[in-house]
Amino acid sequence: MTKNSNHKFFYGYIVVIASFFIIFVMHGMHSAYGVFFNPLQTEFGWNRTTISGAHSLAFFLEGLSAIVVGRLTDRFGPRIIMVACGFILGLGYSLMSQVNTVWQLYFFYGVIVGLGTGSGNVSLLSTTARWFIKRLGMMSGIVKVGTGAGLFIMPLVATWLISSYGWRDSYVFLGIISMIGIVSVAQVLRRDPSQKGLEPYGAHEQGASSSYLAGEGLTLREAMYTKQFWMFCAMYFMVWYFAISMTLHIVPHALDIGASAARAAGVLSTIGGASILGRLVMGGTGDRVGIRRALVICFLILIIALSWLQLAKELWALYLFAAIYGFSHGGFFALVSPLVAELFGTRSHGVIFGTVLFITQIGGAIGPAVTGYIFDITRSYQLAFLILLVAGMVGFMLSILLRPIRAR
Repeated sequence: MTKNSNHKFFYGYIVVIASFFIIFVMHGMHSAYGVFFNPLQTEFGWNRTTISGAHSLAFFLEGLSAIVVGRLTDRFGPRIIMVACGFILGLGYSLMSQVNTVWQLYFFYGVIVGLGTGSGNVSLLSTTARWFIKRLGMMSGIVKVGTGAGLFIMPLVATWLISSYGWRDSYVFLGIISMIGIVSVAQVLRRDPSQKGLEPYGAHEQGASSSYLAGEGLTLREAMYTKQFWMFCAMYFMVWYFAISMTLHIVPHALDIGASAARAAGVLSTIGGASILGRLVMGGTGDRVGIRRALVICFLILIIALSWLQLAKELWALYLFAAIYGFSHGGFFALVSPLVAELFGTRSHGVIFGTVLFITQIGGAIGPAVTGYIFDITRSYQLAFLILLVAGMVGFMLSILLRPIRAR
């Protein structure tokens, strides 16, 4: 290496900022899908199971593509992947403006948007893990603040676009923003510090864990032979189940209890705003007390929030739920990539992380469809929200039982 990672200006911060912006655009638009529920129902008469199914298909394909994307990131880096992602998402959102049948909804959103979005988390967070040893939790949290900021802003933007231009033109605007924004910002991304003549931040500081160092750690095959891998997957399966169910169905639920479209979107934005704080605070907490302990804290906050949701029958109570839940929501996604690095190292971080996402995002694919189906059958979210609470409790127990991998 020709330069020290503690140089006056460290290029890794540019990588983090660029990753933040890409995640903001990518996942902010994805989270706004629930705002389009009512326009789609009004125009086509489709039920919530049908509309949720397209989102579930997108999540399944996100997870499936994550394995390939993780391996490609390990080999080639994130820049070319993000460029391709920008073009695919731009195409998918633009085609959504032409939807007239169910198969088009599932193909344009479920397949094209799903494949375009699937590259974000694994590629960008895996790249962040290669640039930072010290402050990894905080840097991963900042990258994932992009999701929280997108969740806070984009539902409100989408609501305004729909009211001003209609839902079809709104999707055209989202397609243009995706393509231009992501492709442009991706040009500054680099796979790891060696491409800039640097070492990971904090590589030589006392107390740096060797498992974080580039080239250290388990292969995917070795990781899959550990019980920690499968406990990790089961735990985050539950996280994705309740997280995506909540972000997709909270707006229709708020509308059901009498909120206006703007105030219902505000509940989702509150989750996003609170998740920004959660990602920063819990990312830093993970650096100080350990990632696994920070996860336990997130689950405790989650259980409090989901317990309150069972009683929240008025809009103010729903906003209070959103603030508490949003904090834990953000924490979960700030901690996932550092936990992969802590348990399995960074040697094959991309493909391990991608495989974890594939397995766990099946929960994100199942959750919204099951929640929508329960509503269509019972005409209420009561049972569905109780199942989310149970999923949170199962995840909490797994977080307590998760232990470090013993020295090999």
